[in-house]
Amino acid sequence: MTTLTFLGAARTVTGSKYLLEHRGKRVLFDCGLFQGLKELRLRNWADFPIPAGSLDAVVLTHAHLDHVGYLPKLTAQGYRGRVFCTPGTKDLCQLVLPDAGRIQEEDARQANRHGYSKHHPALPLFAESDALRALTHLQPLGYHREIEVAPGISVEFHPAGHLLGSAFIRVLVSGGPTLLFGGDLGRYGRPVLRDPSVACRADFVLVESTYGDTDHRPDDEGEALAEIIRDTVARGGKLVIPSFAIGRVEEVLYWVRRLEEERRIPVLPVFIDSPMAAEALKYYSARVSELDPELRPSFKRVSAFATTRFHTIASTQQSKELTASRTAAIVISSSGMATGGRVLHHLEAVLPKEKNTVLFVGYQAVGTRGRKLVDGAASVRMHGHDVAVRARIAKLDSMSAHADRGEILRWLGTLASAPKRLCLVHGEPAPMDALKELIRDRLAWPVQTPEHGETIEL
Repeated sequence: MTTLTFLGAARTVTGSKYLLEHRGKRVLFDCGLFQGLKELRLRNWADFPIPAGSLDAVVLTHAHLDHVGYLPKLTAQGYRGRVFCTPGTKDLCQLVLPDAGRIQEEDARQANRHGYSKHHPALPLFAESDALRALTHLQPLGYHREIEVAPGISVEFHPAGHLLGSAFIRVLVSGGPTLLFGGDLGRYGRPVLRDPSVACRADFVLVESTYGDTDHRPDDEGEALAEIIRDTVARGGKLVIPSFAIGRVEEVLYWVRRLEEERRIPVLPVFIDSPMAAEALKYYSARVSELDPELRPSFKRVSAFATTRFHTIASTQQSKELTASRTAAIVISSSGMATGGRVLHHLEAVLPKEKNTVLFVGYQAVGTRGRKLVDGAASVRMHGHDVAVRARIAKLDSMSAHADRGEILRWLGTLASAPKRLCLVHGEPAPMDALKELIRDRLAWPVQTPEHGETIEL
């Protein structure tokens, strides 16, 4: 018997984990953290539902924390096998996992120092040392190369266009079905990364539904971003962009530089206040062959991402000085959903003042500060106190790295034949259910939206 159990990203967008079991072998696809609502985050603290040491392999689609962030916990609970991923994913994991450990340790120290945690003492979910141990399990594998990761179970990576190194995974089960783990699906016709590859034939397909009820706005050649920058400058304010340190920063820099070159915005100091983002830029430059073909000739050095007045912030002291500065500037800092990191200090400084702007350029999960700000919160809680929101709050979905409903249908349309079953994952209930009905109406495919913990027979 072959079964698939949905241990995350089922009726929610975070915590991606899918357990494939076949003839006594167990392979986990993605190993993500739950983010957002407290009831979701509490799942991170629970023991893995099976003994971690009983897993034969782990396979990753890409390096965002909601797909890889549970790895340190899994290895701490006894997983000793290999973690298969693309070389690009390995590179970025070496940035995001230790950084996540450091942030959690620092948040715990702050909570204990100022006494605003309900837990005494407050503890990190995992430490930087746990993350470093998890990295030793990573086994890179190039695209389009089939490998047996456990007896009777083989995988093959294909470019997904979502992030450097991102992949959807074709899974071949000996004497059983073929599966396709869509992971997070990228966009078509966007700068920096290639379009998603054509889908592979499969009996069972998993695909995300993050924007299952939405079509992103048509490409406006950066005009919406230009308007936000011009408006902020006119008000004498500062523009703070909470951004995922890997993926979104590169596209933001692409557009700011292009708008400067076309003289559509004034030239401002642009600060990258995220050591991890600065390091990620180097990996993007080193893997020029994985970038969008029309941009490859320009991306030979880190400076190719640089705007006219480009600065990276390295030390904590420099970050504090930038936070205190009243100079008009663009500040790009992580985390992208304002759940932690240096961006919180920038937000504390700019949110109470009407002249400033906070711009979100990626998906904001329910329960995160980013989502609360986008939804119009009058105040948000940070570092144990409430911060008033008077600044302009803006959001650009056009920079999202997630396919919208039209792009999901376009990718599904590249399948050679209809799957026996399509499972929608990585989405909140409303967009997921809307996409389910759309696929049934247009494609007449059998579609399922599994619940958390549900097991299906393949």
